[in-house]
Amino acid sequence: MEFTSEQRLDDDVVEREFTLGEIPGTLWMPGSASAAVPLVLMAHNNGLPKNEPRLVARARHTAARGYAVASIDAAGCGSRPRSAADDQARADLRKAMQAGEPVDEIFESFIGPLVDKAVPDWRTALDALLALPEIDGPVGYSGWTAVGIHLAVTEPRIAAAGFFAGGYVPLAQREEARQLTIPLLFLLQWDDQGNPRQRALDLFDAFGSKEKTLHANVGGHTGTPWFELEDGGRFYDRHLK
Repeated sequence: MEFTSEQRLDDDVVEREFTLGEIPGTLWMPGSASAAVPLVLMAHNNGLPKNEPRLVARARHTAARGYAVASIDAAGCGSRPRSAADDQARADLRKAMQAGEPVDEIFESFIGPLVDKAVPDWRTALDALLALPEIDGPVGYSGWTAVGIHLAVTEPRIAAAGFFAGGYVPLAQREEARQLTIPLLFLLQWDDQGNPRQRALDLFDAFGSKEKTLHANVGGHTGTPWFELEDGGRFYDRHLK
């Protein structure tokens, strides 16, 4: 892991950019930490970059609460190279969803492989991050549901997870959801046109965890209330500190 920049932000959070081979990432740390802190991995949905404003806001808020927070551009995501076929699949998926047409076939053929490629990069980043003296376990996850399910099932160091949306999740991850046993916080926007409500509720029901909590709020995909960050912080405090 090579750190390429560092800056102290106005909320006493230190932001450090890094590269790990071909993987670019960002690490946010509480500026006043005097000992090693727990880690939260934060992933955005469907290939958006690690510097997407909503993700950065969540990351800084969580770091200010006393956590190391890391995000990466996994394979096929953000600034990483992607094929013309991937770009066409994204366009086809958006077009079909906007038109109210069936999207399952496009979704499975595109998102399924994207999840499979992303998780090894997240595990590589996790290895490098936990080797830093200022970071210690346990580890939490926050963000993209499909990646989070696959990562949590294959990575025993993930102790708790917060998932967003969850209406469209590949069939493989819907099956894996039954294997999850860690504490979960599942956020659902009730009027999210891009994530069918019933599918999200069915997924929540499928999770094998004995401790799982569903928070549903009115509004569209990007309308998650800010107070959910506070509730999410308390969730991680219970399980990571």
